[in-house]
Amino acid sequence: MVEYESLLRETREQILDRLKMCQRECQRWDPELPVIYTITPTYARPVQKAELTRLSQTLMHISNLHWIVIEDAPKPTPLVENLLARTNLNYTHLTAQTPSNYRRKGSPRGVEQRNAALRWLRKNKTMNDKGVVYFADDDNSYSVQVFDEMRFTKEVSVWPVGLVGGLMVEKPVLDPVTGKVAGWNAAWRPDRPFPIDMAGFAISLSQILKKSTAYFSYTCYGGWQESHILQQLTTKDHLEPKADNCTQILVWHTRTEAP
Repeated sequence: MVEYESLLRETREQILDRLKMCQRECQRWDPELPVIYTITPTYARPVQKAELTRLSQTLMHISNLHWIVIEDAPKPTPLVENLLARTNLNYTHLTAQTPSNYRRKGSPRGVEQRNAALRWLRKNKTMNDKGVVYFADDDNSYSVQVFDEMRFTKEVSVWPVGLVGGLMVEKPVLDPVTGKVAGWNAAWRPDRPFPIDMAGFAISLSQILKKSTAYFSYTCYGGWQESHILQQLTTKDHLEPKADNCTQILVWHTRTEAP
């Protein structure tokens, strides 16, 4: 009898916990808001859990967010599976293993994983779905405000990124008359078509669906992936400056130091 009562008490507590989680989830979802599809490639390393934990706890504060996590692995790992299950976020867990010939140092990273997420979106979403796509690597730090800034992106929106490319801030430079992007404040390879970090732009879901052949590529030099994908999706004239005319830093390129 004592064991039965103990089991019943545990079951009640589990039900209450689940109801509380569902209530929090309902509070975070507004059918009128576009969904932010946040794409995060990840791979096994000593700091992986710390990086994903930090990112997930930022994402928990964002309404209408769908987290797409893609492991560089042949199958899902318990570490990532368990972490995602505990977040109570809307998420999709994918795997896409980088081909062995592209695992050498200097090869572009995250190509296979980001492309897997793009394929998932094109397979599962339609032009009737309102949303924006953001490539949020797990080694960055994000203000919740950056997600508010990107949510209503029409085509491609841009903003500054801190602590990247050898600078305190890498950012678009705006024309003072038109308010459009006129150039870039970038130290590393400023000759790139779009000298911008992966954390510094978002793409409307409709643009991803319309430009159905736009993907990342292994043929690019390191650091050119951003330019490669953006050249397939937009032009400089169509970029939408955010973050108070690109004067605010809302994301930083940080890394957790390995032991």
